[in-house]
Amino acid sequence: MKALTLDAENKTAFVQDVTIPERGQNDVLVQVCAVALNPVDALYVFNPLGSTGRTVGSDFAGVVVAPPDQNEELKRGQRVAGFLQGACSVNIRPGAFAEYIICPADLVWLVPDSMTFEEAASVSLCALTAAQAIFYRMGLQAPFPWEEAGEGSKHNDSKVQNSDDGNSFSFFIYGASTSVGLYAAQLVRRSAEFTGRAITLIGAASSGRFPMLQNQPYAYDALIDYRDENWPERVRELSGGGVDYAFDCISEGSTVQLVSSTLRNSRSRMAIVRSHEGGAWTAEKGLPVEPVYGAVWEGLGIEIQYQNLVVSASPAARRFAVAFYRWISEEYKLQANPTRLMPGGLDRIVADGFVLLGAGSMQDRLSERRTEPWMAPIGAVKLVYRLCSLSDTAIDAIAPIYSG
Repeated sequence: MKALTLDAENKTAFVQDVTIPERGQNDVLVQVCAVALNPVDALYVFNPLGSTGRTVGSDFAGVVVAPPDQNEELKRGQRVAGFLQGACSVNIRPGAFAEYIICPADLVWLVPDSMTFEEAASVSLCALTAAQAIFYRMGLQAPFPWEEAGEGSKHNDSKVQNSDDGNSFSFFIYGASTSVGLYAAQLVRRSAEFTGRAITLIGAASSGRFPMLQNQPYAYDALIDYRDENWPERVRELSGGGVDYAFDCISEGSTVQLVSSTLRNSRSRMAIVRSHEGGAWTAEKGLPVEPVYGAVWEGLGIEIQYQNLVVSASPAARRFAVAFYRWISEEYKLQANPTRLMPGGLDRIVADGFVLLGAGSMQDRLSERRTEPWMAPIGAVKLVYRLCSLSDTAIDAIAPIYSG
C-alpha cells in the first residue's frame, strides 16, 4: 500500500510503498478514504521525534475491511473514523496517512450516512481534545457516562468543587474559530442542555468569524475580537466580574497569561492545549489558577514520549475516550468542522497542506503566500485530503488476508 512516511534526517516526508499493517486480535483494519491535517502532523515532520520510515498522520475516516475477531459491533463495510498518533512520539507505531490502517476497535466511531468521509476525518482528534479539556480535566459534567479510575461510579462534576453556583456558569473560549474551539463550544452547549444549567458562552476570535460563531451550533452569547487591546477586561465585564471556566485553544506567547486574567477567582478553572515545557507560552507573572494540560494521546491508553514529556499510560483517559466515541456513534450531536478539500491525495500533503500549517506556531502560517485557490490562508477550516472512493473491489481484495 501507499503511505506517507517520515524522512527524519531531511525533516520531510514522502510517499512510498509499505506493507499493510498486521491486525491484532482487538484491532480493526480500515481502508482509509479521507484524512484531515492537524498542526502536530506538520510540527513533527519539520521537527522530527520519530525515526525515518514511520507513517505520519493522525485523523482518518474510511470503511471497515476486517473487524476484530468475535466482535459483533463492527462489521465489514461500515463507515468509521478515529485517530492514531502518527510520528508525534518516540515509538514505532504507524500513523493514519496511508491507504490502510489498523486501530483499536473501541477507539473508532461509526460515521452517520449524512456525513462525508472528509467531514468525519475532521472530528476525532480535535473533538476529543475539547472533550478531554472540558469534561475530563476541568470537570464540567459530560452528556454521557464514563467510569473514573478505581471507581465503579459514573463521573459527575458534583463531586468536585466548581466555581459556579450550580445553576449557571460562564465559559470563555479563546481561539473560538480554531478546530478545537469549534468543538469546544458545541460540547459546552451539550453539557448545559444535559444538566439544565444556564450558560453564558463568551468567545475570542477574529471579527470576520463572528457571524458563523453567533449561529448554531455554537450560538455564542458574546464575542470579542482578540486583536482588541483590552479584550480581557471586556470578558470580565461581560461575565460579571470574571468567568468560571476558560479554555485557551491557542496557548502561545502571552495568551495563557491573558486568558487567566479573565477568571473570576481562585476556584475558577482553566485548560490549555500546549504544555509549558514545550516553550510555546510564557507567564511573566504568577497565574491565579494553574491551567490544566494533558496530551490528547492519553486517550490511546499507552505511554507517550514527546518533547520533554513522558505521559504515562492512563486507563481512565482511555475509558473516557471510548465513552466519548461511543456517544458520538450512538447519538451524534456534533456538527463537523468546515473543511477544505485539498487536491492531490497523499502526494500533496507535505508540499501544500504542511506548508499552510507551518512548523509550529500560528505566526508560522503567515509566511507562505501562494496563488492556488486551495492555498489561501487557513481560517475556521480543516484541511482534508481524499485518498480513495469507497471501493468494494478494494475491500474484497484485502479482506481474505484477515479472514482467519
